[in-house]
Amino acid sequence: MLAGWPISLEVGDSIDGWVRVSPQYIGDHRMDSAIARIIDANANRAREALRVIEEFARFDLDDKTLSSELKSLRHELAGALARDTMRGVIRCRDTQSDVGRTLETPSEYQRDDLRAVVAAACKRASEALRALEECSKTVDPGCSRLLEQLRYRAYEIERAVTIRIDSRGRFQGITLYVLITEALCSGHWLATAQAAIAGGADCIQLREKSLSDRVLLARARELAAVCREAGVPMFVNDRPDIARLSGADGVHVGQDDLSVAEARRAVGPSLMVGCSTHSIEQAWAAMADSPDYIAVGPMFASTTKPHLDVPGLSLLRAVNAETSLPVVAIGGISHQTLDAVLGAGARRVCACSAVVAQPDVAAAARELKRRVNEFKMANSEF
Repeated sequence: MLAGWPISLEVGDSIDGWVRVSPQYIGDHRMDSAIARIIDANANRAREALRVIEEFARFDLDDKTLSSELKSLRHELAGALARDTMRGVIRCRDTQSDVGRTLETPSEYQRDDLRAVVAAACKRASEALRALEECSKTVDPGCSRLLEQLRYRAYEIERAVTIRIDSRGRFQGITLYVLITEALCSGHWLATAQAAIAGGADCIQLREKSLSDRVLLARARELAAVCREAGVPMFVNDRPDIARLSGADGVHVGQDDLSVAEARRAVGPSLMVGCSTHSIEQAWAAMADSPDYIAVGPMFASTTKPHLDVPGLSLLRAVNAETSLPVVAIGGISHQTLDAVLGAGARRVCACSAVVAQPDVAAAARELKRRVNEFKMANSEF
C-alpha cells in the first residue's frame, strides 16, 4: 500500500485515470519510485547549484574561506545521500520520460552576467534542499534533519555571497580611509574632515569615545551631511544607533562592541558594517558574520590603537589570503610606514594622525593616496 492511498495498487492499476507504480526496494527500504525520482533529481540539482556557487567563490571572488565552506557543504550533502535509506535512487531515474524536460520559462536561458548566474544557483540550491528534506521524511527522518541543517547553511552562504558581491562594488574605489578624532585634529574637526575629503579621502569614520550621546549624534549628522554631498561613505565607530539616526552609511564595530550580526540587525540592511580584527582567529570569526569590510591591525603601534600586541604585516598577509571581503590595513600607518604596508598586500589603508594631525590636512591625504594609487598601478595584481 502506498502512503496516503487508501487501497493497494499494482502496476497498471489506476484511479481516475492516474496510473501508479508500485513501490520499489531502495537498499533495504521500501520507497515509492516517485519519491526516489524526486530525491534523485533534486540531489543532482543541489549538487550542481552548489558547484556553480563554489566555482564563483573560487575563481571570481578568490575567497578561500567561502570556497572551503561550499566544498564542505557539497561533501556533507553527498554523505547524507549516501545513507543506506538513500542508496539506489538512481535506479529509478527516467530522464527520457520526465515531463519536466520540455518545460521552459522565457528567462531560463538568459543571464545578464556571472552574478545573475550565481544568484539563480543560490535559489536553485535552497529549493532542491527543501525538496530533498521534505521527501526524505517519508523514508528517513534522520536524513531529513541533516538536510534541514544543510538548507539553513545554504541560506547563510547565499547571504555571504551577496554581501561579498555588494561589498566589492561599494568598496571598489576606496583607497584612503580616514579616522576623525577631535583630540588628534590640527584644526576644527569638521574642517579637518572636509580637508581630508578635498585631499582625496574615499571614506571617513567618526571615532569619538567620550562624547555624550546628544553631542555625538549632532556631530555625526553634520559629518554625514558633508560626506553625502561629497559622495564619500561615512561610518560611525561603535554606535549602530548613532549611525542609523544620523544618516551615516555604516557602523564600525570592534572586538568589545556588538557583533557584526547584532550591529547589522540594529542598523538594518541598507547600512554597511565594518569590523576590527587583531588576529587571524578574530578575522575568521568576522568572515563567518560577513561584514562589509574587515579592518586588520594594528600594523604598527599608534595613538588610536594602543595595543600591547601588534600583529603587524603578517596578519594582513594572512587575512588577504583567506577572504575576498575588502580588507583595510589600520594602525600606525604613516608616510614612513606606508611602503611596508603596501608591500604586504594592502589595497586600502586607514590613517588618522598621518592625515588629521598634519598642518596641511588636504596635502597629507593627497600624498598618501597618490602613493597608494601609484603602487597599485605598478602592481597589476592589486
